[in-house]
Amino acid sequence: MYVRFPLSLRNVEDLLPERGIDVSHETVRFWWNRFGPIFAAEIRKSRVRRTRAYSSWQWHLDEVFVKINGDTHYLWRAVDHEGEVLESYVTKRRDRKAALKFIKKSMKRYGQPHVLVTDKLRSYGAAMKVIGNANKQETGRWMNNRGEKSHQPLRRRERAMPGFRNMGSLQKLSAVHATVHNHFNLERHHYSRANFKINRSAALSEWRQLCSA
Repeated sequence: MYVRFPLSLRNVEDLLPERGIDVSHETVRFWWNRFGPIFAAEIRKSRVRRTRAYSSWQWHLDEVFVKINGDTHYLWRAVDHEGEVLESYVTKRRDRKAALKFIKKSMKRYGQPHVLVTDKLRSYGAAMKVIGNANKQETGRWMNNRGEKSHQPLRRRERAMPGFRNMGSLQKLSAVHATVHNHFNLERHHYSRANFKINRSAALSEWRQLCSA
């Protein structure tokens, strides 16, 4: 509940008594820190297998600034052509070195895409020259809207929090949040109401199996 919806720890504490669970917000914090990464790793493992089973057509790469204790850091994201977040990576800078590490990390897990859509940040082009796939980069006005919009769910999640304490906490939350969001992101505007309910039931059933394991 804490990861899936933009709720604070105390919001979750107030909602749980309606389900017969009486715990403090610190217990909710412990649960999320302890079990969130475990559940996310299991979901990610199955999704990586499915993703690598077919050719990656197009990725969208984008970065957004995040404040940590008043200092600006950068959250990089790789998103596929269907809007699924593939990788999240936090750095202090957005230079060639950071872009290169981010791209290599994404490709190591998901393989090579045919097209990489980015904004006009020069770090992407410099990093792709090192890798040797500069010919796959595409930039243009509005072409990277999918990558830019991928930050919106985390921004809503961020507004319900007092802030991030360090890079590790941001990295953990962004990775877990993206995985859970992928699992429940059913793109309801693409389906009829009946099909959406079927997909939602399937996602909830898989989630319950994971939690009971």
